[in-house]
Amino acid sequence: MTERNVLGQALEECGVDPVTGYYRTGRCIADPLDAGNHSICAVMTAEFLAHQQATGNDLVTPRPEWQFPGLRPGDRWCVVAARWLLSHEAGAAAPVVLAATHERALEVVPLEVLRRYAVDIPDDASSLG
Repeated sequence: MTERNVLGQALEECGVDPVTGYYRTGRCIADPLDAGNHSICAVMTAEFLAHQQATGNDLVTPRPEWQFPGLRPGDRWCVVAARWLLSHEAGAAAPVVLAATHERALEVVPLEVLRRYAVDIPDDASSLG
């Protein structure tokens, strides 16, 4: 089965430097085993990282036991949809790569909200509505 993105297309790679994804495949695959729903492919910003850290989600400190390198501005990372939404509500959301954001993100964040932060434009822009 092909994983789908929020635009209804095949899920694209989010990032491999560092390698992201719940399964560390470079893709934001958010199947039922991923209880945290790491579905949003976000481009890290200093503001987003600071907000996440302030709310108890330290994305900066390396955690080798989880294959987590620690993130810097500019890194692309599959983040938990509910945590991204908290940053959005606080005015500190990170940009989103829609083509690499798993459709399961829509369980938490409406597509129209994600679109506001899109940093990718698909070949067929009509899918952006």
